[in-house]
Amino acid sequence: MHPPLTLHKHPMCAEIIEQFQKCHIEHPIAKFFGECTDLKIKLDRCFREEKAVKRKANFEESKKIKEQLRALRKENAASSSP
Repeated sequence: MHPPLTLHKHPMCAEIIEQFQKCHIEHPIAKFFGECTDLKIKLDRCFREEKAVKRKANFEESKKIKEQLRALRKENAASSSP
């Protein structure tokens, strides 16, 4: 199973998504017998790579936010201490 194949949500995989959808249209019955399997495998790999890139970006962003919070807490602790 794969996520919804919307191009705007998966810009890294747009070309493979289009090929996969075209394969399903051109082979409405053969798709059930493995005609589009190679594209499906490529699509799954692309989604995994895309997810890894997003995960790394989110992790970097969270590190920045955590560092900002630590700085704010230090600042607040220093200003509230007599």
